[in-house]
Amino acid sequence: MAPDLNNLVRLARDRAKPAAEMLARAFRDYPLMVYFYPDASERMKKGVHSFQSLLRYGVLYGEVYATSTNLEGVAMWLTSKRTRRTLWANIRSGDLSALLRVRRKNLSPQRSYINYSNSVHERCAPFPHLYLQLLGIDPVHQGKGYSSMLLRAMFARIDKEGLPCYLETQAEKNVGIYEHLGFKVVEEGIVPGSNVTSWAMLREAE
Repeated sequence: MAPDLNNLVRLARDRAKPAAEMLARAFRDYPLMVYFYPDASERMKKGVHSFQSLLRYGVLYGEVYATSTNLEGVAMWLTSKRTRRTLWANIRSGDLSALLRVRRKNLSPQRSYINYSNSVHERCAPFPHLYLQLLGIDPVHQGKGYSSMLLRAMFARIDKEGLPCYLETQAEKNVGIYEHLGFKVVEEGIVPGSNVTSWAMLREAE
């Protein structure tokens, strides 16, 4: 079957919570999540709130696709014009209410990362592009090709549009996977205040 977004499921707002629960499982031991929420007993609960807010933003201002209604995997895409979130966009997506559920001590690491990520993003991709904000596969379905399914479907479209694609990952094992899909590392650095390495990667337009 040729890669096609029509073969995926466009995520609706009312499916943000179950998708967030899946993502919290998928990213439970992800370096950035461990940095944000060092207490493992709290990480799942806090992660669900964070991912739910992120997905709601994606549903409103970008495109979020799932592999199927079973939510084996989810990918969230934003245009380069939507990568910086305004206060109104945060309110509409429910971000402020989500933040009220997160302890203040968690806000500083998140803000530190956001500032760092924004600066790297603007430096490495100062041109129109598509941003792969999020890609997660349920642990029980990893290794079954769902990541490739989600990515190649969007690549088929943006290659026709002549758009490059940008992403960041904080897991070294992901770097090789993305390189296999045409991305190149354009910057590597440490998230300030942490020992978390972050790779900025770019896939040129074909």
